Amino acid sequence: MRVITFNTQGIEQAADRGFFDWMVQQDADVVCLQNLRAKEYQLDGDRYHPDGYNAYFFDAFEDGYSGVAIYTRELPKAIMTGLGFELCDFHGRFIQADFDKVSVASLSVPSGLKSPEAQALKEEYLELLMGHLKKTLRKRRDFIFCGTYHIAHKPIDLSNWYVNQSVSGFLPQEREWMEEVLGEMGYIDTFRRVNKAERQYTWWPDYNRAWSLNEGARLDYQLATPNLRNSVKAARIYRDEQFSEHAPVIIDYNIGGK
Repeated sequence: MRVITFNTQGIEQAADRGFFDWMVQQDADVVCLQNLRAKEYQLDGDRYHPDGYNAYFFDAFEDGYSGVAIYTRELPKAIMTGLGFELCDFHGRFIQADFDKVSVASLSVPSGLKSPEAQALKEEYLELLMGHLKKTLRKRRDFIFCGTYHIAHKPIDLSNWYVNQSVSGFLPQEREWMEEVLGEMGYIDTFRRVNKAERQYTWWPDYNRAWSLNEGARLDYQLATPNLRNSVKAARIYRDEQFSEHAPVIIDYNIGGK
């Protein structure tokens, strides 16, 4: 089972840059998209609905802001949107597809870079998301939570980490949040489960040559429930083309023989 997650930073712009042409060549079973910045009714063109995929969207109420989507080859048994709190649901930040053996979610955590107020909202969101992740562990099925968490977990996940310790995305409390999820709670950072290489980033700031110099951060994850620990087979970040400031993360799993 191949799962791709990608922060589009505007699905229309990513499509203009060739994302969907690339996507249909990847043999992916599930594709999770974030930060669409468009509503479903604006995405009725053929390029947003490639042959062989079912498309599901969860819009933000505000125009041109946030929004998530899931593309699936197999028809899901159910689609769930929202997590029951305003910071998520009003901004279209969570959608989940349930299959026979596993559920796959596309989610986005708000960035805290713009202001102290934005950081406070991010930390409130993370606390509420933590509650959902804890409840999920009590369920009798496996889950993969794909998306932009806006946290670099360890120094290996951020270039120039030493000078960024007071910057949103690498703050002590954010890293402690990720450490609790991956440590005490037992979730799996599926990328690092099989790929230990350095300088593996998924986001590059919008300044000169960050992409070409590979000075970025790994902010995009596929976090899986503990039972999937031995199901991760391969992981990579696609950098041959630039569809947004983020890069697609591709993880292969062995789930139910797929």
